[in-house]
Amino acid sequence: MYNIHRRNFLKAAGAATAGLVTANIALNAYASSVAPKPQAGKSVIGLIAPKMDVVRVGFIGVGERGFSHVEQFCHLEGVELKAICDTHQAVLDRAVDHIVKQNRPKPTVYTGNDLSYRDLLSRDDIDIVIISTPWEWHAPMAIETMESGKHAFVEVPMALTVEECWQVVDTAERTQKNCMMMENVNYGREELMVLNMVRQGVFGELLHGEAAYIHELRWQMKEIDHKTGSWRTYWHTKRNGNLYPTHGLGPVSQYMNINRGDRFDYLTSMSSPALGRALYAKREFPADHERNQLKYINGDINTSLIKTVKGRTIMVQHDTTTPRPYSRHNLIQGTNGVFAGFPNRIAVENGGFGQSYHEWDMDMQKWYDKYDHPLWQRIGKEAEINGGHGGMDFVMLWRMIYCLRNGEALDQDVYDGASWSVVNILSEHSLNDRSNSVTFPDFTRGAWQTAKPLGIVGA
Repeated sequence: MYNIHRRNFLKAAGAATAGLVTANIALNAYASSVAPKPQAGKSVIGLIAPKMDVVRVGFIGVGERGFSHVEQFCHLEGVELKAICDTHQAVLDRAVDHIVKQNRPKPTVYTGNDLSYRDLLSRDDIDIVIISTPWEWHAPMAIETMESGKHAFVEVPMALTVEECWQVVDTAERTQKNCMMMENVNYGREELMVLNMVRQGVFGELLHGEAAYIHELRWQMKEIDHKTGSWRTYWHTKRNGNLYPTHGLGPVSQYMNINRGDRFDYLTSMSSPALGRALYAKREFPADHERNQLKYINGDINTSLIKTVKGRTIMVQHDTTTPRPYSRHNLIQGTNGVFAGFPNRIAVENGGFGQSYHEWDMDMQKWYDKYDHPLWQRIGKEAEINGGHGGMDFVMLWRMIYCLRNGEALDQDVYDGASWSVVNILSEHSLNDRSNSVTFPDFTRGAWQTAKPLGIVGA
């Protein structure tokens, strides 16, 4: 059912233009997919798994992102790295060598074909599986992981269609297993501090947020046979919308208690012309190169607007093509003031440090001193030493293992992963319908109304 070989996937990419003809069919399918669905099992909001003295880990995908997870796990206590799977021998060897050099037992290796991961899943001595594969494998592998009796921790995005999101949610409810999309940005120092400030009411009642993934990645087009660009490039020929919404959206969603007192209601989306990748290919590759034969349809800049049930607004942007500095925006505006990232700056009317809200305060140290999140205070220095996007990767993995070993609910659940990931396909549906608004499915089936907001650890 899920045998998605990369070559077949690339062939499918060439059919992007023909796929536009089926836009109306896709919209009809979308309409049925947002309709209320019967509960597949008990809600997993606040799910607490039985405590684990030691968390036994399996990895599917140890290339670019997966290898960084292997590195971080080697610094964590209370884990055993039992097995790894990948179809590329070179990255398997690198991962095994690194684990052994860290004086850990050599893990079992699974390889050979696209479905070798099922041999890893068949083991009964693995508790959690870290999934770091190309996007089209995320939902299928997460589903099979939970079906095998293990908790799934999957890279972003969690799924690529509305129906896949429902399938992952249904499986989590039916199996009562965690499925956490590993949105690492929620564990950045600034994002954690702002969450703490929001919970303390520094910005007043929240009104508006801005989130983005602005990251020039044209250079990945030169990764032809291996690495991220060897498969990610083709998504720009398949879909026009926000291909990667979760990095900026995750923190803003937690500030606003999305799925925990509020939820996304509807979305409208627009894209600029798709020009930059074709121009880059023309400049960087021979005229007869495969990169110059592709038809790039994903707009260079996508802007989507989300309205929540409580009336708040969120702007979400995606741009991996234009030459500009990196940004996730990370803006949250309330009735008493605002935080904005890149660069970090704050303006508040009451409760600040004496500076007028007509001017930005860009001196963050005093804000850190007062509002640093207790989680960062606890392990921030260790995180900075071990690295991973400024330490956020280490904090995320440390927190995951801490929750599993101490019988606590994870900070992100399957409903978060589905709600943040589905922006990908909803933005495409809106664009195909002349930017008319599209409705978000309520993956919680109403449970968002009584779910408790994410707390501040240690507060």
